[in-house]
Amino acid sequence: MLVKLSLRNCGLEGAIPDFNSIPELSYLDLSWNLFTGHIPSNKLSDNMTTIDLSNNYLNGSIPQSFSYLPHLQKLSLENNNLSGSIHASIWQNITFSMNSKLLIDLRNNSLFDVFGSLNPPENVTLRLSGNPICNNSNTQNIGEYCEMEEHVSKEQANSTLLCPVQACPVDNFYEYAPSSPVPCFCAAPLRIGYRLKSPSFSYFPPYRTYFQSYITQSLNIAFYQLSIYTHAWEEGPRINMYLKIFPKYNDSHSSVFNESEVRRIEGIFTSWKFPRTDFFGPYELLNFTLLGPYEHIINDSERSKVSKGVLVAVILAAVAFALAISAIIILLISRRHIKYFHKLSNKSSSSISIKIDGLKAFTFKELAHATNKFNSTNKVGRGGYGIVYKGILSDETFVAVKRAEEDSLQGQKEFLTEIELLSRLHHRNLVSLIGYCNEAGEQMLVYEFMPNGTLRDWISADKSKKKESLSFGMRLQIAKGAAKGILYLHTEANPPIFHRDIKASNILLDSNFIAKVADFGLSRLAPYLDDEGDFPNHVSTVVKGTPGYLDPEYLLTHKLTDKCDVYSLGIVYLELLTGMQPISHGKNIVREVNVARESGMIYSITDKKMGFYPSDCLDKFLSLALSCCQDNPELRPSMLDVVRELEDIIAMLPETSYTCIFSDIATDNSSLASASSNVTREDQQQYMSSYVLGSDLVSGVVPTIVPR
Repeated sequence: MLVKLSLRNCGLEGAIPDFNSIPELSYLDLSWNLFTGHIPSNKLSDNMTTIDLSNNYLNGSIPQSFSYLPHLQKLSLENNNLSGSIHASIWQNITFSMNSKLLIDLRNNSLFDVFGSLNPPENVTLRLSGNPICNNSNTQNIGEYCEMEEHVSKEQANSTLLCPVQACPVDNFYEYAPSSPVPCFCAAPLRIGYRLKSPSFSYFPPYRTYFQSYITQSLNIAFYQLSIYTHAWEEGPRINMYLKIFPKYNDSHSSVFNESEVRRIEGIFTSWKFPRTDFFGPYELLNFTLLGPYEHIINDSERSKVSKGVLVAVILAAVAFALAISAIIILLISRRHIKYFHKLSNKSSSSISIKIDGLKAFTFKELAHATNKFNSTNKVGRGGYGIVYKGILSDETFVAVKRAEEDSLQGQKEFLTEIELLSRLHHRNLVSLIGYCNEAGEQMLVYEFMPNGTLRDWISADKSKKKESLSFGMRLQIAKGAAKGILYLHTEANPPIFHRDIKASNILLDSNFIAKVADFGLSRLAPYLDDEGDFPNHVSTVVKGTPGYLDPEYLLTHKLTDKCDVYSLGIVYLELLTGMQPISHGKNIVREVNVARESGMIYSITDKKMGFYPSDCLDKFLSLALSCCQDNPELRPSMLDVVRELEDIIAMLPETSYTCIFSDIATDNSSLASASSNVTREDQQQYMSSYVLGSDLVSGVVPTIVPR
C-alpha cells in the first residue's frame, strides 16, 4: 500500500503520471524535476494532505480536481508556467478545525485571475507574488497575498540608498543603521543568531512588525534599533533569524554600545527572560557574536569560567600564598629556559625532511639568494601565511616564495604532512607548488610565479595609468578558469578542500591570462571521513575570511560548506562585471547590483573598461553571479553548474570576443568592424545589434537592443 511518494530532484522528464488509481496516497512530492505539460485533471485520493509539484516546467491551468481534497494541508505549485484562473473552491471546500492549516504556494507563474471570492480564512496562507494577477488593482485585497517573502528585509535592502557616499568602517564591522531616525547613522551592531521553534504561522512578513515590537519591548530598546537582517524556514517548522541590534542614536553620537549595555542585552537572551508567547512559541539562542569594537568583551560562559578560576586562585592563595608565588616564579623561569632551548635546537639541529615526488626541498641559503636576502624590493604581497617575495632560482626560473611569519609556524611534522597533501593537487587552474624549505626555524613555500599579478589589480586598474584592460570575453574565460580550479578542490582533492577565502586578490593570472586559484593550501579546514566512511556536508569552524566575500549563512551558523565558496566566487563575478569593490563607503556590491537591475539601470554600473559585449551574454553572466550570491545556500548553484553555465555563455560569444587585451576602447561601429576583420560582414551585422559598449552607458540610459 503506497501512502507517501517522494521523487524530489531526480531529473525526471516528460508528463506527470496520473495517480488517481492509488487510493491510499496522501503525500506526493515531484518537485525540482523536468516535468512538462499539463497537470492531470483526474481526482486524487481523498486522503491527500501534501501535493508538491514546484520547480518544474508545467503549463496549462490548475485543475479543478484540487478543489475536492478535504484533508489538504499543502499545495505547492510555485516556479512553473501555469496560467489561467485560481479556483477559490480549493480552500472553500475544506472544513477547517481550530488547529488545521493550508498553505497554497502559487508564486512565479502566469496566473491572472481568481475564479470565485478572494477571501480565504485565517487558516489559509496564500502566496501569489510573481504572477500577473498581482498587477491587477481591481482584484480585492490582492496586495496582501503578493508580498515577497525575502530572506533579506526590505528595510535592510533600502537602508543606504539615500545616504551620501561617506566612509563607514565596514572592515571593523560597522554599518548604516537601516531604520535610524537620523539618516546614515553609522554604528556597530550586536549580531545575534535566533530561532523560533514551532511558531503559530507559516508565512512571516505579515507578523514582522509584531515580532519586532515583541523583541524591542522585551529588551527595552527603541523599535528602530532592531533589524531583522535575514530569516529562513527550516523543517520542524522552525524559523532561523539573523538579528542586528544597533546602538541608540543620541546627542553624543555614540556609534557603539557600552560594555554594561552589551552585558544587559546578552543576559536577557541567555537567561530566558523574554515574556512567554504562544504565538511565536519557544525560542533558541544560536549565537551571540561579539565582533569589531566588542571583541574584548567576554561573554557569560567565558566569564563564569574566569570567575571560577579566580575563586580557586584566591582560595589557594589564602592557604599557601608564599608557596603559590614561589611556584609561579619557578614556572616562569622554567618556561623561559624551555623556550630558549627550543629556539636554540631549531637553529642548530638538523630539520626533519622527507622526499616528496615532484617537489624540491630548498635550503634557506638557496631561497635567500633567489630573493636577494628577502629584500623589500622583491616583496610582491602579503597574505595570512606571511610575506610573498619574487625570486629567481639558479636556473633562471621565476618563483613566488611565501615565507611564514613567526605566528604562522607549525610543528615540522604537521608542516610536512600538509606539504605532502599539497603535492597531490595538480590542475591547470591552481597555482603550482614547486618546492618548500623547512630548516633553521624557517618554513617557506615556493610556487610558480604569475607575471600578470592578481585579478584585483586588473579590475581596479586606473585606465589613465594603464592602457590595457580585460575584455568581456577574457573576463568570462577568467571566471570559468577560477570556477574549474575550485571545482577541482571540492570534488577531486582527497580529502575535499573548502577554500574559505576566495577573492579577486587570490585569483592570479599567468603570462597567457589563464586564471589560477591561490592560497588554497595550508591550514584549510576540510571535511574528513566520518565513522561510516562518508564525507559530511559541512565543517563547524571559527569564521574566517575577508569582509565583503563572507557567506552570510556561514557568518550566522559557523558551518563551512562548498556553497560558502560559491557565494565568494559570485562576489568576484560581480566585481568582474562592475569593477566595484565588494564593500565601499558602506555600499554592498550585491545590494547595489540588485537595485540597479530591478530599476532597469544595470548597464549604467557595468565596467566601462571591458568594451563591447553581447547584451544577452552579459545578462546570463549577471544572473549566474546573483544566483551564486543568494542568501539561502540551497538556492545557490553547485560549482559544477557554475562551470557548465559559463561554458554555455562563452559558446554564445563570437570569435572576436576572445580578444584578451585591448588598448583604447572603440566608441563607434567602425572600430568594432575593424576589430572583427576575421568575421564575415553577415556575422558582423548579426552580432552588432546585440552588442553594448560600456562607455556609452555612463548616463544610465539603456539603449534599445534588437534581439537576435
